[in-house]
Amino acid sequence: MKTVTLPVAYVPLVDAAPLIVAREMGFAESEGISLDLIAAPSWSSVRDMLAFGRVDAAHLLSPVPIAMAMGLGGVTTPLSAVSVLSVNGNVIGVSREIEEKLRDAGFGFDFTDPVAASDALSRVCSKPLTFGVPFPFSMHVELLRYWCENTALGADGIEIRTVPPPLMADALAAGDVDAFCVGEPWGSVAVDQGAGALLLPGHAIWQFAPEKVLAVRTDWAETEPNLLGRLMRAVWHAGRWLSRPETRTTASELLSRKEYLDVSPELIDRALSGNLTVTSRGEQRHVPHFVEFHAGAATFPWRSQAKWIAHRLGRSHNVEHDSVAHVFRADLNRRHIAPTGSDFPGASEKVEGSIRLETPVASARGQLTLLPNSFFDGRVFDPSPKD
Repeated sequence: MKTVTLPVAYVPLVDAAPLIVAREMGFAESEGISLDLIAAPSWSSVRDMLAFGRVDAAHLLSPVPIAMAMGLGGVTTPLSAVSVLSVNGNVIGVSREIEEKLRDAGFGFDFTDPVAASDALSRVCSKPLTFGVPFPFSMHVELLRYWCENTALGADGIEIRTVPPPLMADALAAGDVDAFCVGEPWGSVAVDQGAGALLLPGHAIWQFAPEKVLAVRTDWAETEPNLLGRLMRAVWHAGRWLSRPETRTTASELLSRKEYLDVSPELIDRALSGNLTVTSRGEQRHVPHFVEFHAGAATFPWRSQAKWIAHRLGRSHNVEHDSVAHVFRADLNRRHIAPTGSDFPGASEKVEGSIRLETPVASARGQLTLLPNSFFDGRVFDPSPKD
């Protein structure tokens, strides 16, 4: 098999791990491809590099291909999300000033209760809070807004400001933002630098939120199906490798290298293990499935997830959103991942928020169990057309 080099863009985050592992552990090589991983300074850079042909694929925020299909953001090149790279992995944090106010009010930073966290914030902060997020079209924004709308903070309780992930701790320390929602390790960096404390994991708001996707241009997917399949399978194998507890030490060391995240392996291990240090006092909290790369059909691009994202974006931006779920390519995922022997869900949509416990579901091989996907407020999102 002739080796082909594929340029792939990413932002230095723990959830870029499947691409880094595919390159470093030989999964790409076994598929006859070489990944030229290109670190980008911002999500707009990643989007533009992919849309304008600088790279063939990208580690991308899950709402971005949907936003582009809806005509949002000024770049409308059709993209396909062919796999989910990671589920969850975000943290919500606050400045030291707000941390101290919360402590004075008796808040315990239990890291599990979005309602209690919102109640506490609303009591100690009298003005709208400015939250740093990595990009306007992101799960960070949608989780924050969903949380605020359905708790004491209220829909008008926050303002959004875009800050690249590696700069989030500096923005918090400088007072440019009051709080943040960001992917690891950059929340933990803020804690270790004494800039703030972690309040909640994104997992506490939606237990199975599709965070990043493997995205390609739709025309490239159609003209290069063989290369696409090789790339998807390499990344799938990397995600399965990452799901094994015994690989954490190696994965942390790989990601920590200067050419990738350039932080300590210990910071990365916090995310991979779900054992997070939430304050500069060293208080620790454990979050099962804090970030997930494989279990529970984590890599499957459910069209119901795309519909939830489109519904949220449509509400926020007052645009049509009923015909963009095709961006999450369940069809291509089934076709190109099938040679791995992976089990697939029998359907391409589900009622989001309805799974409270690990649940066996109908699947191609009858061996698939889905993980909980509930929202913190108990609501569900039914993707079926409404009469």
